[in-house]
Amino acid sequence: MTTGKKVKKVSQEGFVRSKPRVRLTTGEILAILREKNELTQNELAQKAGLTQATISSLESNRISLGVERAKALAKVLHVHPAVLLFPDWEHEGRAA
Repeated sequence: MTTGKKVKKVSQEGFVRSKPRVRLTTGEILAILREKNELTQNELAQKAGLTQATISSLESNRISLGVERAKALAKVLHVHPAVLLFPDWEHEGRAA
């Protein structure tokens, strides 16, 4: 549906990119994504082929994630593995 009004394009001049206010750990990101997908630790573990104890340890940052676990979890959580592997990655001064 169009109203016949022209939309004015907003220039990016004068805007300043916001600075990240919170740094999240891999475990925190994992927990957020699990909750977003409405999964318990047990459900995520079963779907990813891991144990609930492993999920708990990952979320509390007691063990490191690793590439293979990241791939399995990312598939279940519908994200790219890099989201889990590199939570604080920055490119040319910009956070991912």
